[in-house]
Amino acid sequence: MTATVPGRTARWVAGARPRTLPASVAPVIVGAAVARPVPTAWGRLVLCAIVALSLQIATNFANDYADGVRGTDERRVGPLRLTATGLASPAAVRAAAFAFFAVAAAAGLWLAALTSWWLLAVGAAAILAGWGYTGGPRPYGYLGLGELFVFVFFGLVATVGTTYCLTMQFPVLAVVAGAAMGAFACALLDANNLRDVAGDLASGKRTLAVRLGRRRGGALYVGFVGAAFALGVICALWRPGAVAVLAAAPLAAAPVRTVRSDANGPALLPVLAGTARLQLVASAVLALGIWATA
Repeated sequence: MTATVPGRTARWVAGARPRTLPASVAPVIVGAAVARPVPTAWGRLVLCAIVALSLQIATNFANDYADGVRGTDERRVGPLRLTATGLASPAAVRAAAFAFFAVAAAAGLWLAALTSWWLLAVGAAAILAGWGYTGGPRPYGYLGLGELFVFVFFGLVATVGTTYCLTMQFPVLAVVAGAAMGAFACALLDANNLRDVAGDLASGKRTLAVRLGRRRGGALYVGFVGAAFALGVICALWRPGAVAVLAAAPLAAAPVRTVRSDANGPALLPVLAGTARLQLVASAVLALGIWATA
């Protein structure tokens, strides 16, 4: 906990972990570019964004609550956590998570009514996955399966789902672009977990970074970033402008260099911010390139 205690609003904003939110916005932007929606579809696009953003915030608060009550965050070196620092009660943080899950569910229900009712099953799975990452009796985030979750839900589902809601189709381009977004989301999660390897190991949280160790976990991060760019370039097979994603490549230099160094713990803090910035810029230029050459 820092020397200066944040105000009531500031602490809740910090607890929502703004630096992770590009993971929810990026796939929606790219999925919309693949669809290149007509004006009548903008309402559905807004609903897709609300669902994705609400799920991300809800998952962040659920993670804060579950790790806090388990004591996992007692050795945390990253951004502020409400439950572990005592800035909010566990019940309040859990209620915040449920509130944002409810917002996602309401927007998803509306979206399903406008498109297809089977989307309710996808939404329910996303909510359960968001809670189950660190919540429940056997949280899969403690088993090293977090990257699989973010690849599927913050990559494939969010991207392909957005395209489907706008076009009622499943183009292959959306799947490839979704895989690129999933790789970026995995890099963001890995950046977060690499920073916390020592504390997670001590508390029994066996993330993939813990299981692989600092060095191999860093190599995995570099692999995720490389795969994201490679998949983005592959999108050019359908939309040539997708090669624009390479314009964001220089932003990968600093976080990759830090990850490949001997930095540990707090020294890895800039990697999370750098990866979030990389993901947002890369998704924006990829989306622009895809959209412009439709």
